[in-house]
Amino acid sequence: MGRRFRGESQHKVDGKGRVSIPASFRRVLEASDPNWTDGLNPELVIVYGDHRRKFLECYTIEAIDEVDQKIDALPRGSMERKMLQRLFHGQSHPTNVDETGRLVLPAKLRQKIGLEGEAFFIAAGDTFQIWKPETYEQEELAKTEEWLEELPEDFDPLSLLEGNGGA
Repeated sequence: MGRRFRGESQHKVDGKGRVSIPASFRRVLEASDPNWTDGLNPELVIVYGDHRRKFLECYTIEAIDEVDQKIDALPRGSMERKMLQRLFHGQSHPTNVDETGRLVLPAKLRQKIGLEGEAFFIAAGDTFQIWKPETYEQEELAKTEEWLEELPEDFDPLSLLEGNGGA
């Protein structure tokens, strides 16, 4: 498993769908692309097919290879394999970071999540997500705040890792 994405940031999206990727995210993409060398543009795969999602999920090459191996291990012709192939192979967009550290998001992907002038990036381990900022605030932030409200004052988040070889 490669390096992890960390952090969040917001960036402008121009009329052609170009958006700068956070510099720290670019370093993870480079480290997680086995074909990348200095002077080349790191590759990634944007998965957009899940109609329930209101964001784009961006996978490093190592992360998508891991998903592909798990899909390949499923029985050929099974409904599970067909569904995952459609989502991760058919409804995905292989791309790369350009020379200026930007990602070009095709109109189809921008329209899927209603992305216009700004994009919100948030790390999710070996993937990162791109959201319309308002949607992220309304959907995800609200859910997280609700969840945190239900926890006791002295709750330690590291306790969730106990039993998994954690803290």
